[in-house]
Amino acid sequence: MTTTQDPQAPASTRLGQHAIPSYLDPNNIGPYEIFLEQVERVTPYLGKLAYWIETLKRPKRILVVDIPIHLDDGTVAHFEGYRVQHNTSRGPAKGGIRFHQDVTLSEVMALSAWMTIKNAAVNLPYGGGKGGIRIDPRQYSTGELERLTRRYTTEIGLIIGPDKDIPAPDVNTGPREMAWMMDTYSMNVGRTATGVVTGKPVSLGGSLGRADATGRGVFVTGAEAMKKLGMPLEGARVAVQGFGNVGEAASRIFHAHGAKIVAIQDVTGTIYSAAGIDPAAALAHLRQTGNITGLPDTEELTRDEFWGVDCDVLIPAALEKQITLENAGRIKAKLIVEGANGPTIPAADDLLAERGVTVVPDVLANAGGVTVSYFEWVQDFSSFFWTEEEINSRLDRIMADAFLSLWDVKERHGVTLRTAVYIVACTRVLEARALRGLYP
Repeated sequence: MTTTQDPQAPASTRLGQHAIPSYLDPNNIGPYEIFLEQVERVTPYLGKLAYWIETLKRPKRILVVDIPIHLDDGTVAHFEGYRVQHNTSRGPAKGGIRFHQDVTLSEVMALSAWMTIKNAAVNLPYGGGKGGIRIDPRQYSTGELERLTRRYTTEIGLIIGPDKDIPAPDVNTGPREMAWMMDTYSMNVGRTATGVVTGKPVSLGGSLGRADATGRGVFVTGAEAMKKLGMPLEGARVAVQGFGNVGEAASRIFHAHGAKIVAIQDVTGTIYSAAGIDPAAALAHLRQTGNITGLPDTEELTRDEFWGVDCDVLIPAALEKQITLENAGRIKAKLIVEGANGPTIPAADDLLAERGVTVVPDVLANAGGVTVSYFEWVQDFSSFFWTEEEINSRLDRIMADAFLSLWDVKERHGVTLRTAVYIVACTRVLEARALRGLYP
């Protein structure tokens, strides 16, 4: 029996409000569910622009690719690869590429959506994109990873380009992989195209200041938040989860400004010292031994004990979904600065707000990386490069100004800083969508 629907009924009635795409499991949507809930929360503040809200809930384009490569032993292995362009209303897609064994489509969708919000929040002329390959890079040789990166670049070459979609480094990728991507794309188009990726080595058109940019942005927004909260930076106790590019840089810069790093957690373990940890010594120890634990004058904690460490500032700089209802109630910090993407689930966000904990959200706190990527992109187009002092000065100003303007929105509406960021970012994206209209 066929059921006829009223063609005059609202789309929400005919299609189901917030219909889940068929390629996601409605019983286990994954990380993208966090983004959908964040959009839901901001919708009441968008006024007439809420008419376009479904635009934000559906990625513009999703490319899933098979990546076959020859392994060093002569066999052929196949890997899953993704590139998602969430929104391009305000400019070309922009976002990183991660290599991780747990990469999923839902995760890449969420990360691309957060990039849309992040770029709009600091008013960069980009939309959101993200990519990933489902692989544990620790299990493969340099040659295998190069062949993987080059084949992946060729497979997604249909949709990337300096004026279409500009990848960058993310988890387990860096300047090396960006050099391979730039060279592969350039070979395929028959010309050197330095602007196709950012985060490249400086000798290939990369920007000074890019390595520390994300961690520096975490510091700048964190320091501004501390001023608003009346928290002194000198002697502030900081706990950092994740000691990769972002966590290490943030730790080092906070330490250089007089803060005390009391705890560090990474994939190898957790260390604590009430007297403070020198991030440089921790990094040297990690590189020498392969583990963060065992650093002299520190004690080892369990992974779960990290969340109860006595500190003033907490910086989650690892992966998403780290702060949950199970540990949010034990966090003693009064300020959380999110270096990672999506580290706090919405329910934990609510609990932290009830407890009076201020959260500088990921889409603002870690926007330093994409901001300097924007600088790199501009420099590549103009073939004129800035000094590191100029880079850092421009970055600090953009991040501080963005924080202060978004704090004003937070105060005006009486909402959390995360909601304030989404109000501003979603307004900017949907205004662009409304002005452009629909084609055809």
